[in-house]
Amino acid sequence: MSRLFCAVASAFVAVSVSTGAFAAPSPSQDPSQPVRAVTAAVQQLPRGSSGAARESAIRQVLHDDFDLAYAARQTLGAHWEAATPDQRARFLAALETSELKAYGERLGMLQGATLVVDKITPKGAGAWTVESTVDAVADLPSLRLAWDVRDNGQGPRIVDVKVAGVSLFMTRRSEFNAVIQQSGGAIEPLVAQLEARAGRR
Repeated sequence: MSRLFCAVASAFVAVSVSTGAFAAPSPSQDPSQPVRAVTAAVQQLPRGSSGAARESAIRQVLHDDFDLAYAARQTLGAHWEAATPDQRARFLAALETSELKAYGERLGMLQGATLVVDKITPKGAGAWTVESTVDAVADLPSLRLAWDVRDNGQGPRIVDVKVAGVSLFMTRRSEFNAVIQQSGGAIEPLVAQLEARAGRR
C-alpha cells in the first residue's frame, strides 16, 4: 500500500477527466475547475518529453491551480508561526522543487486513465471537497481521490489530495514534524534538508 500510495499520490495529476453525476455549481465558482485544468494541462505533455520539459510544465500547473502558500502553511503546521520570513520563503521554494522531482518521475504511471468527478461537497468558508474515481490503469487498481479545494478570493485552487482517504499534505506534515522533533524543535534543519533534496533533482 505504501508503494502504491506514493506512486499514485505523486502522479494524481496525470489523468483525463470526465463528469459524474452531481449538482454542478455556478461556472464562476466551480470547485472542480482546478482539477479539470490540472488534468487537461498534464494530458498535453508528450509521453516522451524530457525531464526538464515535464518538470517545467508541472511547475506551471502547480502555480496556476494549487494554493502552494496555503499548502505550505498547512504542511508545516504550528511550526509555521515559529519560522522566520526567510525560512518560510525557503521552505516554500524547496518544498515545491523537491515535490516536482517525484511528480516528474511518476507522471507516466496514470497518463491516459480516466478520472470521473463523482461529488462536490461544500465545507463552508470557501472550501469544498471534490470526490473522484480513477479507473484502473496498467498494474494499478481503480482508486478514489478526494481533492480539497479552497477559494482565497482568487478563484478555487487545490490545497490537498487524499488517496484512499490518506492526505498527501498531511502525510508530509507528519514527516516534517518528525524531523523538527528530532532537531529539538528547530526548523532550520528541515529547511536545509529540503533544500538539499531539491538540489539533487
